[in-house]
Amino acid sequence: MQFDLHRFANFISWVISPVVVAPVAYYAIVMQGYGNDANSLSYLIVLFFSSTIAPILLISGLKKIGKISDFNITFREQRFLPLLVLVAVNALGYEFMKHLLPPRLLTGILLFNAVNMIFILLITLQWKISIHLFTFASSIALLFMQFGTIALSLLVLVPILMWSRIFLKAHNFLQTLVGGIVGFTVMYAELKWWTGL
Repeated sequence: MQFDLHRFANFISWVISPVVVAPVAYYAIVMQGYGNDANSLSYLIVLFFSSTIAPILLISGLKKIGKISDFNITFREQRFLPLLVLVAVNALGYEFMKHLLPPRLLTGILLFNAVNMIFILLITLQWKISIHLFTFASSIALLFMQFGTIALSLLVLVPILMWSRIFLKAHNFLQTLVGGIVGFTVMYAELKWWTGL
């Protein structure tokens, strides 16, 4: 049977997509780092809603009414509205999280998700940065903050994800490279400052 490169690229693109990567990272951070906290389940609910449930509902709804053409929001011009809504979702999540009195890292995740969505939104007005790479690299930065250098082993997946996005003609090389570098650097710097670590 002939190996289908297009199907493989699609598989990689979905498995290492923002709605999969972010909640897996959050689960690892909460359960391994704060699993004994009485509010750990509440932390996860707020994080999961902001990172997975709300985006899936939003993108599905926008596709149904014809505001976006596909679930990956391939066209740059269609990204403004969903990004704007997700800024609000993460800001709201930040407010909910604050009331749970969580470890500072967890409020930082939601606060800087909102800030970084604004950053991506502004870039999107002129250029199409890879949100897949931005999210994956920023998730690695989160895990690095929590677990140290072992998390950096996930960087080996970055070239594979870059290849899949380029192969699918969703992005060019520079868009994926910038997404990865900026995603990691910005999130790490923000959380380093926020937590004082």
